[in-house]
Amino acid sequence: MTDVTAPADIDIPAAPSIAPAPVPGRYDRSIVEGPLRSAVWKIAWPTMLTNIIGGLQGIIDHVLVGHLVGFNGNAAIGVAFQIFIVVIVFIMSIFTGMSVLVARFAGAGEEDKVDRTVYQAFLTAIGISLLIMAPVGYFASPVLLDLVNAAPAVKAEALPFLRIMFMFSSGMLVFYMLSGALRSAGDARTPMILGIAMTVLNIILNIVFIRGLGPIPAFGTAGAAMGTVIACGLVGLYSFTKLWRGGWVVRFPRGRGWGPDWTIIRSLFRYGLPTGVQGIAMNVGGVFMMAFIGSLAQSAAAQAAFAVSYSQLFSLITWTSVGLMGAAATVAGQNLGAGKPDRANQAVHVAASIGVTGAGFVGIFFFFFPEQLLAVFGMNEPAVVEIGTQLLRVLSVSGLFIAVALTYTGGLQGTGDTKSPLYISVISQIVVPLGICFIIQQTGTLEPLHIWTAILIGHAMRCVLSVLRFNQGKWRGITVDIGH
Repeated sequence: MTDVTAPADIDIPAAPSIAPAPVPGRYDRSIVEGPLRSAVWKIAWPTMLTNIIGGLQGIIDHVLVGHLVGFNGNAAIGVAFQIFIVVIVFIMSIFTGMSVLVARFAGAGEEDKVDRTVYQAFLTAIGISLLIMAPVGYFASPVLLDLVNAAPAVKAEALPFLRIMFMFSSGMLVFYMLSGALRSAGDARTPMILGIAMTVLNIILNIVFIRGLGPIPAFGTAGAAMGTVIACGLVGLYSFTKLWRGGWVVRFPRGRGWGPDWTIIRSLFRYGLPTGVQGIAMNVGGVFMMAFIGSLAQSAAAQAAFAVSYSQLFSLITWTSVGLMGAAATVAGQNLGAGKPDRANQAVHVAASIGVTGAGFVGIFFFFFPEQLLAVFGMNEPAVVEIGTQLLRVLSVSGLFIAVALTYTGGLQGTGDTKSPLYISVISQIVVPLGICFIIQQTGTLEPLHIWTAILIGHAMRCVLSVLRFNQGKWRGITVDIGH
């Protein structure tokens, strides 16, 4: 697992010495010609805002269900989403492959190849949703809930929620596909607007379906799923009409057949599957880490501190870093497509500098005001405050490493090297931190600080390996094409 080499199935010729001339067209050429910091920020900030608003929607869902259904409803949503997100992360990996192709072709000004790629990604998303997720998800949901040991009362609430999410996932997949395509082509504002509209619509529909309104009965926990799939479906239908009629920076191709192009679809999976495996591995690693936290003498206090400090407050850093990761992928991919590898290289360094600045600012509050931050979430018990303060101060440093790691991950993925981030993540986020916890547990007494330190070491290792891999420059010669 330590041999982090270029993907074996990608031809790596010598880097081109002559950049192609800029090609006029529908794409924003400032990404490949203008100031880099502006180009990175133009893609990053709408994604950051969309992530924050999407996170708030999840909080609102839990508040509504908690008040109207009870804690079993909250537990049901938590358990069902944990299952659903593992599946959706893997399936969405094809959109990473699509983003690699779209960014490269947009940078080269090859509009037809961009449109063909987007259409084939759309067909793939619809096919997977209707032919795989819907039937398999419906029948497998009870088994999946048994695998996570859902209590009978929780399972009763979670089963209809999970089945609805699986059966009517087409709109969600189309939204995620389109958002990735638009951002990779240089338009990050349109997916932000669509995401905000979908979130507002989702909240309104959830209020209606969870609690009932007029002739519409109260569906409880299932109502949260109904609101989500209807909101996603409406946005998906609107997106389909825009892609068909044109008007966005990406659209369906003209003058070509409407059937599947297996050459393009294979390329989607070729570049995307490593990202899907990476996402599943990270989720599995998180489950094992929670098991170590649950084994502590003060497990309840540690779990509460971890849930608030890592899962909620640390998101202030990861939300922005994920936005910068996407920006680094887009700007690096487009510039490589435009025959400007040096500019692609510099773009990732610029994104990392922005990420470190943001993480450092948030880290100041983590380090100097941890008690106040925990109090916002009602965390006042002495044991929880002590452990949470300890964790937040570790995360104030860890955030610097993860911000850099994610931007360089974006740089690697955007230029076509999607396998190296997989290997790096498995080593740094699973093998190393879990290995440290296991050794300490077997040779002594595992304490909360040991786990927090293991997380810090894992983030630091991911940062170092990602930077080293990117600076090797092997991505400069990765060729991407889908034929004529």
